[in-house]
Amino acid sequence: MKKTIRDVDPAGKRVLVRVDFNVPVDKAGAITDDSRIRGALPTIRYLLDKGATVILASHFGRPKGGPEEKYRLTEVGRRLQELLGLPVRKLADCVGPAVKEAVDRAGQGEVILLENVRFHPEEEKNDPGFARQLAELADLYVNDAFGAAHRAHASTTGVAQYLPAVAGLLMEREIRALGEILEDPRRPFLAIIGGAKVSDKIGVLESLVEKVDTLVIGGGMANTFFLARGWSVGKSLSEADEVPVAQRIMERARSKGVEALLPVDVVVASSFSAEAERRVVAPDQIPGDWTALDIGPTSAERFGQAISQAATVFWNGPMGVFELEPFAAGTLAIARAVAAANARTVIGGGDSVAAVEKAGVADQITHISTGGGASLEFIEGKALPGVAALQEK
Repeated sequence: MKKTIRDVDPAGKRVLVRVDFNVPVDKAGAITDDSRIRGALPTIRYLLDKGATVILASHFGRPKGGPEEKYRLTEVGRRLQELLGLPVRKLADCVGPAVKEAVDRAGQGEVILLENVRFHPEEEKNDPGFARQLAELADLYVNDAFGAAHRAHASTTGVAQYLPAVAGLLMEREIRALGEILEDPRRPFLAIIGGAKVSDKIGVLESLVEKVDTLVIGGGMANTFFLARGWSVGKSLSEADEVPVAQRIMERARSKGVEALLPVDVVVASSFSAEAERRVVAPDQIPGDWTALDIGPTSAERFGQAISQAATVFWNGPMGVFELEPFAAGTLAIARAVAAANARTVIGGGDSVAAVEKAGVADQITHISTGGGASLEFIEGKALPGVAALQEK
């Protein structure tokens, strides 16, 4: 188990906290979902209550090799100040003499937000010199950015070479919730994997088929499993190259006695459009020039029944193109079924989080992960660099 902020004394110390403030924004730059900022509040408040000076570091977007106005953390700082109810001093950079001077002048109980660490290409290269500059700002390093823990960057792993490094409260919660699923799930354990491509989730599927009692597969990736059964999928998104993977996973499920559920009906459309003509067909009856864009009502009911009998549920990936209203029903039905289950329920980041929020059931989920890619790599059994860099208890 990793050390957390509860295992150290931050009183009177300058604490560098790596947070994940990579929030979604609209075209005008306004924040559309502040849950990542809210997720960091318990750690920030804990450190302030213990008498620390808090220095926050985050990435935001994908700036190309230098500062870009649209990727500044100014709006994030403003929202954080509102949520925290305390002044937040936003700096113009994350390293350099001016930053060092501002941090040195800061008093106990102050909050400083550094500028986007990705304005420096050295961040993603995990450059030791850049990591050392960040480390020189503080006495203690806290990683609370689970969403970036699968990246070996200067602010997620490099800094830990130069400072005592511990987990924040959000990081601790993520490691515990996902760890329980891997190490000691209540049974029956059911996993739902959706999304567009099998190729994105081979490792996760191969890991889960060894652990679960039931594996539910939906979304675009189900089409590749239909191909593996020798069915035509029309113009639907599929990956012919991954058919051997799909066959291997289904064979492994059979040999282990794992129930593997695929859709028994799909919603097909004449084109990729909310206005397109659509109908429900069996998956082996998809017309040659039509596209499967959602699971059908019978599949949603069948999946829902399986979910209702589970004691642990892990879900990652939508059942269809749920951003288009006519093809959202399958994903929303799964969201409601997961929320209603008398089970420990974990949502593995990404579009599944948007789905439970859209369905209005997010508050009924046991744990919603803040890291899509990170949660999948964790479930896959990979060591996350940002977690590995932290001190053991």
